[in-house]
Amino acid sequence: MAPLPASPPAKAASGASSRCSSRQQHSANVVQLLLPGSFVKLRNQPDDLPPFELICCRGGRCWVRQQAWGSQVQWEVEHRRLTSVA
Repeated sequence: MAPLPASPPAKAASGASSRCSSRQQHSANVVQLLLPGSFVKLRNQPDDLPPFELICCRGGRCWVRQQAWGSQVQWEVEHRRLTSVA
């Protein structure tokens, strides 16, 4: 299997939805364990902090948000720092 071409870095002004949807078809060969819309926790996350909603993952990075933050506020974290809530 040939490696996928490197993607250009995302522009700071672009939203997570544009970063996540632009090359979704290339990720068909990768098993995605964390699905968008699922709730995740960070490793070593305090118990009193609610789970994060997963927006998407791409290239070892994931975008998450807290429901109280509003839809335009997102946090980029490393995929390996996330654990599934369910």
